[in-house]
Amino acid sequence: MNRTMRRTIGILGSALVAASLAACSRPEAKTGEHWNSSAAAAYLDRRADWWMGWQPAARDHDTSCISCHTTLPYALARPGLRVPSAGANERRVLENVVRRVRLWNEIGPYYKDRDADPRKSVESRGTESVLNALILAQRDARDGRLGEDGRSAFDHLWAQQESAGDRAGAWPWLQFGLRPWEAHDSYYYGASLAALAVAVAPGNYRWKPAIQGNVARLRAYLDQEYGAQALSNRIVLLWAAAKWPELMDPARRQALVDDLLHEQRSDGGWSLAALARQPGAPRLRTYFSSSDGYATGLVTFVLLESGTPRHDPRIERGVQWLVRNQHEEGFWRTDSLNARRDPDSDVGRFMSDAATAYAVLALTRAGE
Repeated sequence: MNRTMRRTIGILGSALVAASLAACSRPEAKTGEHWNSSAAAAYLDRRADWWMGWQPAARDHDTSCISCHTTLPYALARPGLRVPSAGANERRVLENVVRRVRLWNEIGPYYKDRDADPRKSVESRGTESVLNALILAQRDARDGRLGEDGRSAFDHLWAQQESAGDRAGAWPWLQFGLRPWEAHDSYYYGASLAALAVAVAPGNYRWKPAIQGNVARLRAYLDQEYGAQALSNRIVLLWAAAKWPELMDPARRQALVDDLLHEQRSDGGWSLAALARQPGAPRLRTYFSSSDGYATGLVTFVLLESGTPRHDPRIERGVQWLVRNQHEEGFWRTDSLNARRDPDSDVGRFMSDAATAYAVLALTRAGE
């Protein structure tokens, strides 16, 4: 090889290296990246394992309470994420629920009554009955048959339903003044989760003659209280309606989809602080207001479930926000609406636990 040829090859090689480096620096190169499903699975498993071993979560008969931030979303999201297999942790969550369902009349409530709050045991029973039914309904839906434990969970659910008063059709719900799941408006969130449980239960369960009175009360409550709800509550009803179309008329459903899309931020994500604001109320005073994993994951997932096409540019922007914002440890970040907490502490990760589960649901649903 002569000197001229070597020089030409060297110039071409340098040009190729420079072009490669330039391509890597372009913002649009991120659209080709993928999320790390194995890291997300490992994070979710680790957090579920920690919660079930955490002493404040322990309850009698060697059980633990199911939390709206960690174990409920884990149970909803982890079965669809098979890399690696969930194995022991997923089984432990389900076995915990089954044990509490079978020992319902012997086991204590999540929280006992207090001098200043004599309704905690009632609120606990109502909340738990909904969460148990939802987890077992989803499990049984994979087999196409509602099992005995699932039927028992629904029996407990209907026994706890309010039959009179302003909240007839809803359930007693834990009240700790904590948004978005344990605040004064969270009764609607709980009722929407109950509707989701009924919607996913296999075997045309929602049409069983024995429960039609209960179903009618539930639908009446969801309809009459709809206008007062924040988007963070309404979106759970939209999720249920994706499986049970009769829950929402087409005009209301489309209006809700439009409202959710209107809240999409310029970066492609959504903000829980914006979604949790009640209609007509001032913007929430929170410690954060940027796009976050919980809101973006939940909205993207439910919009896909509700029929928004995967190729819709707004869905694509939501998916790409999730792809870009996964932490190297596998999780998606969301901070508490209620208090400033160390995001790296176990308690400070509660909202990120939920965010990670809903981000996983969105990305697996999107086919990523």
